Amino acid sequence: MKKNDVKLYNLIFPIWLLWLIPITWIVVLPANFVVDLMVVVLTMKYLRIQNIKKNAKTVIFRVWIFGFVADFIGTAAMFMANLIDFNYETQLGRWWYNNITNAVSYNPFESVYAVLWVTMCVIITAFFIFLFNYKFCLKKLDLDDSQKKKIALSLAVFTAPYLFYVPTSWFF
Repeated sequence: MKKNDVKLYNLIFPIWLLWLIPITWIVVLPANFVVDLMVVVLTMKYLRIQNIKKNAKTVIFRVWIFGFVADFIGTAAMFMANLIDFNYETQLGRWWYNNITNAVSYNPFESVYAVLWVTMCVIITAFFIFLFNYKFCLKKLDLDDSQKKKIALSLAVFTAPYLFYVPTSWFF
């Protein structure tokens, strides 16, 4: 397959799904909100924080919004595999296309290099989830620094975009 033969099905999940089927947002937005809220509340319970309802109410909207921002950063990192372009006629170009571009976009489990690429994108996203929550979203809470870090870390671990690993090939 030549590089010019790449079709729309090679775009990254789930962003392409949200674009192609906009009604998906009706499910994705509230589902993300519920997951973020559950992680915040359960982590606060685990840390035995007082006034969980008040504290969660104070931060949840920002946690939710910044979670999407972090997901888009991770998606951009995923999409970089498609933007880095080597001449397909060269050995490096064919290797890149087969092991990175096509594998990351269509089925990351086809290549260990694609799994590593996707893993790095998940880690980048988790890092930004942690950073945004720790530096911005949890700032107004009357908690000590250690508790804020634990909540931010919990959000980073439990809300990282593990769906990046889902092969697009399952849908085509």
